[in-house]
Amino acid sequence: MTLTQDRTLAATGLICAYAGLIGFTDNYVRVIAAEAGLWQFHATRTAMAMGLLAVVAVVLGWRLRPVRLGAVLARSALHGAAMVIYFGALAFLPVALVAAGLFTSPIFVLLISRFAFGHAIGPVRIAAVALGFCGVILVLGPEAFAGASFAAVLPILAGVLYAMGNIATREWCAEEAAQTLLAGFFLALGLIGLIGMAALWLWPLSVPEGAAGFLQRGAVWASGSFYFWTFVQAAGSLLGVGLMIRAYQITEASRASVLEYVILPASAIWSYVIWGQQLKPLEIAGMVLIVAAGSMIALRAKTAEVAAA
Repeated sequence: MTLTQDRTLAATGLICAYAGLIGFTDNYVRVIAAEAGLWQFHATRTAMAMGLLAVVAVVLGWRLRPVRLGAVLARSALHGAAMVIYFGALAFLPVALVAAGLFTSPIFVLLISRFAFGHAIGPVRIAAVALGFCGVILVLGPEAFAGASFAAVLPILAGVLYAMGNIATREWCAEEAAQTLLAGFFLALGLIGLIGMAALWLWPLSVPEGAAGFLQRGAVWASGSFYFWTFVQAAGSLLGVGLMIRAYQITEASRASVLEYVILPASAIWSYVIWGQQLKPLEIAGMVLIVAAGSMIALRAKTAEVAAA
């Protein structure tokens, strides 16, 4: 067995661990949503995550200060907004469906690159976009297109913003350390959370009971359960991203990006194990198409790199 094979296998294990971890923790957002609000969740999680990150940075000697502050702020705002929408949707939709919407981001990266930056799109990538769009239609179902549920289209909006953040990572933040971008990401979420809490304190809304009030709920006196699962989220996010970063360090990015889509079935498996939540056949078929579209884009990018070498 060659060293490259060993490193690829190791990366596969790291990404599978990442997917299993994030799929598990995100399934408990509904527990948090039943008691507290989206904004308090993000503010609290950021405080916990930054505390943990600061300890790790001191121990490992990490440098968190950005090279280009403006670029990091812009990228953090895009990814932060995407994650706020993502977690908001988790209160209303199954984790696997929300993840499927977020993972349309490679498709939007392709479209934005073409129409905003003028990059050429070949027939393979055009086919991938078409395939992914069909997958989105199957996953979301007719209710999103009939206007019956605004929540049903939120994961796609998260995917668009996440794609913009990914483009910003390549265009503006190539010199930044991964831990710097991670810190900026959490700080953006925390700031958005504080702004949301302040706005709802000044202009309170009528709040439905339970998870239905996740978006409208301001600050509350939360129980130990809220703080426990929020800490699990903070620790799980830091560890999961750390595993993903390490995977990208020890194997080719094209392989790692394809493997990353394992989070879709991982989320579905955890939803079934924890909540007994099953997907419909059309939703499963849609997720398969989304995974296929993202894989085509990643593999095509690798082929282009090899040809140019």
